[in-house]
Amino acid sequence: MRKCSLDKLDLVFAEIAKQAALYLPVDQTDGSAAYKKWEEGTVWSQKLNTVRSPKDFFFPQTEDLMRFKTQGKTIEVVDVRTESEDFVVFGVRACDVKSFDILDRVFLTEPMDSFYASRRQHGVIVSLACTRPSETCFCKTFGIDPANPAGDVAAWKTDTEIFFEANTEKGAALLEKLSALTEECDDTAVSAQKEKIAAVMDKLPLKDLSTDAFGGGKTAELFHSPEWDELSQSCLGCGTCTFVCPTCQCYDIKDFHTGNGVIRYRCWDSCMYSEFTKMAHGNNRLTQKERFRQRFMHKLVYYPENNDGLFSCVGCGRCLAKCPISMNIVKVMKKIGGNNK
Repeated sequence: MRKCSLDKLDLVFAEIAKQAALYLPVDQTDGSAAYKKWEEGTVWSQKLNTVRSPKDFFFPQTEDLMRFKTQGKTIEVVDVRTESEDFVVFGVRACDVKSFDILDRVFLTEPMDSFYASRRQHGVIVSLACTRPSETCFCKTFGIDPANPAGDVAAWKTDTEIFFEANTEKGAALLEKLSALTEECDDTAVSAQKEKIAAVMDKLPLKDLSTDAFGGGKTAELFHSPEWDELSQSCLGCGTCTFVCPTCQCYDIKDFHTGNGVIRYRCWDSCMYSEFTKMAHGNNRLTQKERFRQRFMHKLVYYPENNDGLFSCVGCGRCLAKCPISMNIVKVMKKIGGNNK
């Protein structure tokens, strides 16, 4: 384990930026935080989390897949892929780190998504323990410990110092480059902070939220639950929950005629939209209830059934904070699962 004083942190950022593009949370004018590329003078945000998750670095909202040049009846396919830059994402919370495990199972299984795989190969995740978890946090429900945030490098911040511990070869290589700015230390301060975080987690309002009623093999039991009618009635189908979610992976592929050829691109989509997966024959989910049920059944039943019991939610609380009518996965779990604590 290594450490440095907080007044040297800008020097650490500058050293990282010499080796790779560095991104970290930065305060926005609307009071939120978002990941921005570091440059001299950039101030690291102290907010708990960003509105949009770091998923964007590996699975961006839009990206070109290929281009087509046409001349008469001749079509030339142009590969638009370029070598990804080396980059470091700093300050990723434990919930968001866990989201990469969920996305990896989607994009890195055969047939592997080469766009995503390239970014994962070139990206280094520096996580940060949550010293003050929010009342909307429920990561513990899914077995995530905010005091042990994983990542390539895990970090813990006190009032005066920041501590680093490498978890992977990529993380060890990064810390080696920072050896002149950091010093070897024991884990006394980090252990004390972990105890404080655990005490905070035990006081959060959602600490008793349980997944016992969900998981693989529950489709027949939960699919026809009458509670779906009531829960879905207030849903606007706006898709906000899916766009702030760090684990949602639905996308559409479209072609755009530029007047001088065609661009095929990928963009995020949402199972909450009435036109999601709509084809010539129509849509297989015609009602808001069906679309609403699909989202939460996928998170809590379908995904764990096909992924060794791993749920497709990390308890980050973004959907609780951003849903305009306060309908979220916690309410679904309490109503459908009978967990009313």
